[in-house]
Amino acid sequence: MAGGAFVANDGPAPDYGGRLTLSVLMTCFVAASGGLIFGYDIGISGGVSQMEPFLRRFFPHVLEKMAVAKHNDYCLYDSQALTAFTSSLYIAGLLASLVASRVTKAIGRQRVMLVGGALFFAGGAITGAAMNIAMLIIGRMLLGFGVGFTNQATPVFLSEMAPTQWRGSLTAGFQIFLALGVLIANLTNYATARISWGWRLSLGLAGAPAVIIFLGALFLTDTPSSLVMRGKADEARAALVRVRGAGADVDAEFQDILRAVAVARESEEGAFHRMATRREYRPHLVLAVAVPMFFQLTGVIVLSFFAPLVFRTAGFGSNAALMGAVILGGVNLGALMLSTLVIDRYGRRVMFMVGGIQMIIAQVAMAWIMGAQVGKSGDAPMARPYGVAILVFTCMHAAGFGWSWGPLGWVVPGEIFPVDIRSAGQAMNVSIGLGLTFVQTQSFLPMLCSFKYATFAYYAGWVAVMTVFIALFLPETKGVPLESMGTVWVKHWYWKRFVQPQAKSTISIPSSTG
Repeated sequence: MAGGAFVANDGPAPDYGGRLTLSVLMTCFVAASGGLIFGYDIGISGGVSQMEPFLRRFFPHVLEKMAVAKHNDYCLYDSQALTAFTSSLYIAGLLASLVASRVTKAIGRQRVMLVGGALFFAGGAITGAAMNIAMLIIGRMLLGFGVGFTNQATPVFLSEMAPTQWRGSLTAGFQIFLALGVLIANLTNYATARISWGWRLSLGLAGAPAVIIFLGALFLTDTPSSLVMRGKADEARAALVRVRGAGADVDAEFQDILRAVAVARESEEGAFHRMATRREYRPHLVLAVAVPMFFQLTGVIVLSFFAPLVFRTAGFGSNAALMGAVILGGVNLGALMLSTLVIDRYGRRVMFMVGGIQMIIAQVAMAWIMGAQVGKSGDAPMARPYGVAILVFTCMHAAGFGWSWGPLGWVVPGEIFPVDIRSAGQAMNVSIGLGLTFVQTQSFLPMLCSFKYATFAYYAGWVAVMTVFIALFLPETKGVPLESMGTVWVKHWYWKRFVQPQAKSTISIPSSTG
């Protein structure tokens, strides 16, 4: 069936009139707090990895390398075992995300968030109590399973619950909480760095955000789309009335949800198979691959992981490097909060462009300073003013990411997929993102050792590529209801050759008492 997933014609998108109710705010707040889980882990790894008591217990060879009188600053922390500590979480997250789509479809978004929170709590407890590397890695893998499930369910939950005109800002809440998690982790590292067992406290506190999302999710209802997909139409309509408030055209929105789900059920083959083989899903397949790939290639993830190590390379002392990571996390959080004020006003494409140009300038400047001051050999001391300049440009890069790829890397995948492939599309987005995070965390320190200052120019080149890609191939989705998202593809200069509009018809689905 050509265009089987698209239920809207090519006319103007409907306005359901949903308000920003207390119910939707609380629902989205709890769901977005899932970002704390991912953010805390991103921030905690780099700081713990340069704490002497932690290194002495698990990675003594790194301390031996640091004790050498003359060393290459670029290669100071180049240890595959040390990077495996960080990256093991993401290979586990990748494996979890591959099954999360089916699990989400079977039990709903809300229950998947409960599962993710429980797994993350267990992982935090084990890593905090680790006695050897094996225990450390097992705990990290449990954390990864939690990340894989929550990252799959939470952005979709937010996009389906949010009113159309506020969807960008509310979905960006996931990235805001992620950035808040990074900042909290950096502050925790800074506070515990002087304590001999501080690394245990830093790692063990990963269970705290897991408790928040687990307890909060107990009080959430599932999304209307998820409830309808599982045959619970009565509960779906009640949930929609509760989150939209008085004055909203609930009947029209509910009919569009029913229609979208009915069309999705007409096809019996799997969602992944449809995405890979059907022509009308070509734009979704391309963006499901491109968005998470480019998100990772901005370089901000590895800079967040290894910010203290990068600042040590740039000449900062241990405590100063941890404080630099705190400043970086604060700038990123501030930029993300600013993005929520403009994301639904100026649109997605403008923010991608502005942020991309800013990141290119910052990374080229970092490459130039590192090359001129530390040199190719990595043994030249960097003057203090140039170290501060590295911090400034790193913050500039973080800010550019914070109001572009940071929120939009989660917002766009959460809103572009039709309901029949929404879980599968988000699962693909998360799987590719976690897979690339694993590759980058495992390879960044060796790449810094080999490429030296050119590492930052490498990421600048990728940001230039992705900025051009967005300008050419991403349609504007601001203000378009999820059930009418097919309209943006049929109007796009390139994707319209793959997607054909469908006539809109009234579909009635019997309500369910289950």
